[in-house]
Amino acid sequence: MSIPVAFIWLLLQASLTVYVHALGQATCVEFQDSTSVFPLVSNGIATPILASAEDWGGVHRTIADFSADIERVTSLRPTVSNYSGSDINSTSSAFIVGTLGNSSLIDEVISSTGIDVSSIDGQWEAFMGVVVANPLHGLDSAYVMIGSDKRGTIYGLYELSEQIAVSPWYWWADVPTTPNDELYILNCSHGHPTVQYRAIFLNDEQPALQNWAMAKFTNGTAPTITGTPFVHQFYEKIFELILRLRGNFLWPAMWSAAFAVDDRLNQPLANYYGVVMGTSHQEPMMRAIPNEWDLFGIGPWNYSTNSENIYDFWVYGTRRAKPYESVYTIGMRGDGDIPLSVTVDTTLLEKIVSDQTQILTDVYTGVNVTTIPQVWFLRLLDLDLDQEVEGYYDDGMRFEDYVTLLWTDDNWGNIRRYPLADERNRSGGAGVYYHLDLVGDPQDYKWITSSQISKIYEQMSTAVTFNATRVWVLNVGDLKPYERETEFFLTYGYDASVWNLSSLDQFVFSWAQREFDFDATTASTVVDVVGNLTRYNARRKPELLNSTTYSLINYREADTVLYEWDVLENASTSIYDSLADEMKPAYFQLVHHPVLASSNLGRMLIYAGQNNLRAEQACASANDLANAVERFFDYDFDLETEYHTILNGEFSNTYLGYYYWQQPMTNTMPAVNRVQPKKLALAGVMRIIPEGTEAAWPGDNQYQCSTGYNCPDASLILDRYSPIPNIYIDVGAGGPDPFNFTITCNTSWVNISSTQGSISPGNKETRVFFSVNDWEDLAVDNTTAQLTFTASAEGQPSLTAEGESKLVVDVYFVAYNPGDLPDDFSGFVEGGGVVSIEAAHFTRNTTVDGISWTEIPGYGKTLSGVTPWPRVDTNFTVGSGPSVEYDFYLFSDSEDNVTVTTYLSPSFNSLGDDRPLAYAIQLDDDAVQRVDYIEFPTSPGEVAIAWGGDDGYVANAIVTADTVFSYNNSTGVHTLKIWMIEPTVVIQKVVVNLGGLLYSYLGPPESISV
Repeated sequence: MSIPVAFIWLLLQASLTVYVHALGQATCVEFQDSTSVFPLVSNGIATPILASAEDWGGVHRTIADFSADIERVTSLRPTVSNYSGSDINSTSSAFIVGTLGNSSLIDEVISSTGIDVSSIDGQWEAFMGVVVANPLHGLDSAYVMIGSDKRGTIYGLYELSEQIAVSPWYWWADVPTTPNDELYILNCSHGHPTVQYRAIFLNDEQPALQNWAMAKFTNGTAPTITGTPFVHQFYEKIFELILRLRGNFLWPAMWSAAFAVDDRLNQPLANYYGVVMGTSHQEPMMRAIPNEWDLFGIGPWNYSTNSENIYDFWVYGTRRAKPYESVYTIGMRGDGDIPLSVTVDTTLLEKIVSDQTQILTDVYTGVNVTTIPQVWFLRLLDLDLDQEVEGYYDDGMRFEDYVTLLWTDDNWGNIRRYPLADERNRSGGAGVYYHLDLVGDPQDYKWITSSQISKIYEQMSTAVTFNATRVWVLNVGDLKPYERETEFFLTYGYDASVWNLSSLDQFVFSWAQREFDFDATTASTVVDVVGNLTRYNARRKPELLNSTTYSLINYREADTVLYEWDVLENASTSIYDSLADEMKPAYFQLVHHPVLASSNLGRMLIYAGQNNLRAEQACASANDLANAVERFFDYDFDLETEYHTILNGEFSNTYLGYYYWQQPMTNTMPAVNRVQPKKLALAGVMRIIPEGTEAAWPGDNQYQCSTGYNCPDASLILDRYSPIPNIYIDVGAGGPDPFNFTITCNTSWVNISSTQGSISPGNKETRVFFSVNDWEDLAVDNTTAQLTFTASAEGQPSLTAEGESKLVVDVYFVAYNPGDLPDDFSGFVEGGGVVSIEAAHFTRNTTVDGISWTEIPGYGKTLSGVTPWPRVDTNFTVGSGPSVEYDFYLFSDSEDNVTVTTYLSPSFNSLGDDRPLAYAIQLDDDAVQRVDYIEFPTSPGEVAIAWGGDDGYVANAIVTADTVFSYNNSTGVHTLKIWMIEPTVVIQKVVVNLGGLLYSYLGPPESISV
């Protein structure tokens, strides 16, 4: 396997003694002694840990984790003690840890050694670790880990834990720890995180997470007031995970739970750990809505008619949260997470916010209300044109400057808006709420990982560029199976400077090495596996797939998808089979199960589509395909059971057989048809099915010709420059009778993969390929050959001279040779009336003002995307911006218009609706055209109709824009040129249609390039 260039430096690392287990951070740990390191564990001795008794409880708890992590790696557990100020006589070195301003031990060490802490003093969540001599009387040397605040100290410890090879997912995904006898640490530091508050949101947690937690933490009971299992023992594991991932903020499970009342230890425990608590978009003032209102509320959830009771309800929530670190959601949603009112009622919402401000002022006596973290959630909840809170903002309502504007995606990973220039300096800043999981229109998606890291990066890096870095919240649904993507989101929010377009694969590479201790070659394979898994699932969410999503007849699309799943599954299986037993559970959870389950679904649905097609074509193979669908359906349950067994509890969502947006109550096998296995088809024993048609010969059907009967013989055409170099005919059984067949041709230029074969109950179908021996031998234009398929079997309509029964079908094979290409041409070539080009394969790329069209590797449906980079708040007039050009050769000589279809990633007018997403395009010297490809919303807070539905932008994960050029006599070399206008446009593919474009979900395969 070839290794991408981006991994060269990582491959070199494999030969060195330094091995970095943390993702993206500087090396802090080595596993053998050198002159620049401090021994954490050496020669069978673990260096003792010293802390200060008055330091934060959460710091002491993390010290215990760190000590346990060292034991996981070395089997030696260091002693932990609080320094009392007396001489140290029992050791010559120590690991000293504490928080600036909260540890007398750290104060004393700084005083005695002169450690310069100016780089972290007063910073948010920063830390530094340094080796010093003689830090305390009686102590020769020490490694001193200092945090600027509570979480700074915690992150410093967990940084070392991760680098000694303890995965943040050691409990949640059963990741084993690689043993080492020796551990040495170096100077290590990190400053202020990129994003101040970095949260996950446990949402849509029923049934998977709830059922599993019920078994895991409450012995199958529901001891809480709401009947959920989300007790403090559950949240202890969540809090630790968040901190190990460098997050600091949580929106807790909420659909049937109430965090603060289900377990009275939940709220103080979060504060003790060091996790900031908030509540979701529909839960203002730290109260769980609707559950707490259902339990304790008086009257309707309607501020117009019941403000006094709701006000008191919010007062209680604020008083309850006051002792703890919190971020308050302000505003109000309607009952059941619906809009507050049918129309924009600015006066009501302004009254609500004013009252909430008064509550905060009254409860936090003596505290400036502007210093209390508050977020206003600007959300487009659904794609069905429901009015949302963003409508208030778009309609002109504004909150105080200190309130964070929390922008959101459309629930499908497309951020609705970024802060505009006049919003980027607000004291409260801005943030983003993003989804890996959804319950909502057009259908739920929460079964399996389906979000691409490359897309998350593209969206969130833009948020960083435009200063939406105060609060990030990631909807992780049930948390599993989104472990890797969750970690990337939080890791990127912790330090965005580490990651760029060329290092995204290195994140997965390092992740694979950390989780599974893989060598460079295997880790590179995992990069490909993960990249393709999420790409295939992001093409269309698995819940939205059906049996005809991928074309069964055009461009071999369905066959190609099946092949891709086979390659992916084989690669993952090869790795899985090579693993030691203790490593298999983690790999199965994090990689292999998503691959197996997703590929099994892909096969199930495509086979169901092929089954229905073959049944319509009167082919006996329909029954074999139906049997295969049933096997895949059964195997889906087996995979789910294996997953549950590893997790020691049921952890799954239904996803097969949606009838509307909500998840089905049970998985339903896709519909299949069967033909009568004992009955011969009316037209005889043999079925002839040429590629590219739903028709079959002999006999009648609606796809042969417009009348559906008395149709001509079958025909098929192969273009010399088609990206698929051959064409096939499937020969199948029309019933239970076996037969032999032969294929003859009336000319010698046709290459036939097999000229004879046998069909039987054990081999109901075979595929024969046809190609051209030498195109140079054929005249320009069409050359036709007659193929004759002859089946010999009893009871067929024709008899030979010897009295043998036979069935004869003629097929006309047309080879289209448009001529030779010029010797000096370089570029793409028309084939089949189409030129299809992956956007990254441009001929020329012109930079303007330091901005170029740049590839986002692995992004999108087929290869990648290209986008103007770096992201800047700059736009260009038509024809003046950075540009890419594509050279191609056309043979078509037509007076018809030429249509260019651009395949773009769904995206909003995210820099304001007065700056609609647009690019400019030109064919040769024709007029340059501006293309505005996103529809305008009709009212504030709405989305265009095209976004939603089963065939909308989000469902299809693509937006297509057609540009028509009036063009005559088009034979020859041509150039398509695309200019930047707005910065957040992402182009995946361009297709020039000369009249030959056929339906496909992914677009035609890329044309030949010479």
